[in-house]
Amino acid sequence: METSTPKIGKFSLNYGLILGGLGVVFALMLFMSDAHVSQSPVNSIISIVMSIGVIFWGILNFRKANGGFLKLGQAVKLGAGIALVSGIISVIWMLLLTNVLDPDFISKSIDMQLATVAEEGTLTTEQLEQQREISNQYWAAFAYPSILIGSILIGLLIGLVGGLIFKKAAPDY
Repeated sequence: METSTPKIGKFSLNYGLILGGLGVVFALMLFMSDAHVSQSPVNSIISIVMSIGVIFWGILNFRKANGGFLKLGQAVKLGAGIALVSGIISVIWMLLLTNVLDPDFISKSIDMQLATVAEEGTLTTEQLEQQREISNQYWAAFAYPSILIGSILIGLLIGLVGGLIFKKAAPDY
């Protein structure tokens, strides 16, 4: 009797929506507490821990639905797929944030980054203004694709690690 393999796309969509929803809830909490422009590493750590948890959860449930078996490639695809769906939701959130909720978000973020550089005293005022201009151009051209690509790369890595941990080959007979 041959069993059918569950669809990776279905699991990617479901767990990607869960991860994206958790990410938006976390981002809303930061926005409501006016900490959404913070450069705190704690925010990044929380986001990565959420990603690891949801992607591992998706991989384990896929393995369970697949009769207890998992190939490394399946886990990597799951990680990338979950991260892709979550990344799309993140881009939509950023578009909503930067265009509706806080149109000054980009300039606030750049100001916060440049304030740190200005405290070091290594750049002149003119160089700081050049850096501000370059940062504004970056946001306009590369921020949203970078969010999506970064999300997929992190998902690939988490999927690879999850696959190495949870893989279980089907018997040959």
